[in-house]
Amino acid sequence: MPPKVKFQKEEIILAAVEITREKGFDALTARELAAGLGVSTRPIFTYFETMDDLRKEVYAYARQRYQEAIERGLAGPIPNLGVGQEFIQFARKERELFRLLFLRKPDGTVGGAMESLRLCQELVRPSVMKIYHMNAETADHYFRNLWLMAFSLATLIVTDDCPYSDQQISAVLTEVSLSLCKAFKEIPGLPEGQFDRDAIFTELVKK
Repeated sequence: MPPKVKFQKEEIILAAVEITREKGFDALTARELAAGLGVSTRPIFTYFETMDDLRKEVYAYARQRYQEAIERGLAGPIPNLGVGQEFIQFARKERELFRLLFLRKPDGTVGGAMESLRLCQELVRPSVMKIYHMNAETADHYFRNLWLMAFSLATLIVTDDCPYSDQQISAVLTEVSLSLCKAFKEIPGLPEGQFDRDAIFTELVKK
């Protein structure tokens, strides 16, 4: 009779997630996981044919945590601001999961930063259109530019190169949001790229 499996599938996934959080995704090996569980590698391969199968589960777990953060942001009074704040907090609290989702792309797994941008655009678009009185195209351009700024700040956090506090980051995002909103409202054709850049800059620098 084969020995009874000590761990359930979910326990193995969670143990793999903890290794990823502590040591990074590249550290997730069968030997490392077995050592963490205090067993041989046999229980791992009772549930997973290969380590790649387990890595996909870890990726799915990270994606779920991220989606929960985005949903919290969407539930706030200003959804696009809430999404940006939750994005930053996800980077602070889950650095290695952020790396996994946005700073690399596991082979054979759908995901990455651009997919996240498109998903967030779809979710936030109705509220941006309503709050800022923008059409869908302008709302998408506005949120794209704001998201790229949030992504840059989050990446600085994850790479331990961000000197700014949450309060300072919030101020930066507010400045960018205000600037974008004013620009899209006051420069006809800006979202479509149909504007006289030189003429507008000439007028701006005179002020």
